[in-house]
Amino acid sequence: MKAVQFGAGNIGRGFVGVLLHEGGYEVVFSDVAAPLVDALGAAASYTVHAVGDGGGDTVVTGFRALNSAVDPDAVADEVATADVATTAVGPTILRFVAPLLVEGLRRRDASRPPLQIMACENAINATDLLREEMAAVAGDEWVELATRAVFANTAVDRIVPAQPAEGGVDVTVEAFFEWAIERPPFGDAPPHIPGAHFVPDLAPYIERKLFTVNTGHAATAYFGAQAGRATIAEAISDPEIAAKVEAALVETSAVLESVHGLPPAELADYRATILRRFRNRALPDTVERVGRQPLRKLSRHERFVGPASVAAERGLPVDALVAAMGAALAFEDSDDEQAVELQRLLRELNGDAFTRTVTGLDAAHPLFDQVRAAVVERQSSM
Repeated sequence: MKAVQFGAGNIGRGFVGVLLHEGGYEVVFSDVAAPLVDALGAAASYTVHAVGDGGGDTVVTGFRALNSAVDPDAVADEVATADVATTAVGPTILRFVAPLLVEGLRRRDASRPPLQIMACENAINATDLLREEMAAVAGDEWVELATRAVFANTAVDRIVPAQPAEGGVDVTVEAFFEWAIERPPFGDAPPHIPGAHFVPDLAPYIERKLFTVNTGHAATAYFGAQAGRATIAEAISDPEIAAKVEAALVETSAVLESVHGLPPAELADYRATILRRFRNRALPDTVERVGRQPLRKLSRHERFVGPASVAAERGLPVDALVAAMGAALAFEDSDDEQAVELQRLLRELNGDAFTRTVTGLDAAHPLFDQVRAAVVERQSSM
């Protein structure tokens, strides 16, 4: 069995790649970072160091690496004969993966079983987005090419912090992970991925993860940055910050209970697990890394405005989520383009225009006025 993994970065190697390896797949990494591809090409193995409760080392062998910028034909040839194709590149990069997958499907023998495609990204229905990008590339060919693949959305969760420069291609990750995958698209032949669980309806898992792990992680980063904390573990160990983060997650849990009927006790246990994971000092994750790209994280369907807008529509509390948005508005990092742009927009737009532009909220939305107030408060302090 063979899997093509687009993205050989920390998540690609330390989460998706290692689980595919454990499932018996030969893993072919595709990336555009020449030094990383060369390093993987020169390595006979790499080690995934899982830290925390239940952790340990896993040695990954039997992999190859290709530079898709230099040799896209080779990548397409691998796709043509692969069983599985996965991504861990970021939602905005999927459009660059799509042409490689389309060309691979063109070269694929129509008699082969369909290629099983899963986008493993921190976004809702990322595989659907990838399929749309592929359809746009293929044009009129898509009706036929689409029969050569099946597409399943996934929800992935594993904290993989920035790695030490001297670490080479080894990866340090947390021991905890979750990979939920839609079951129906595969019919009677799901991929063999140990530790993944296949579910009939992915929506509750996607939103539970996005609105708890991602919301909590980002909130910890933004409150931590405001308080001058350097790492996520340091920030969440501050009782005042922990209380603010937990309050935001209580509000997102209320949304998950209201929309998906998830049991309150189960959600409380899940929140406690997430906060405990953030306290793992063996993962030296920085507030700068987790807080980067604040414009995306403040957008309409992301981790703050997404759950808060549903809460406001249903008459549920949103004060703690709005407070987290206020902390995000104060995030400054000269090395992050979005953080720089965020502060520029705050200086140049009035409160109404900024709120509409950045959050995508209409002025008539029940959340708009509270978010606008947080924007104006930030502007008044600049």
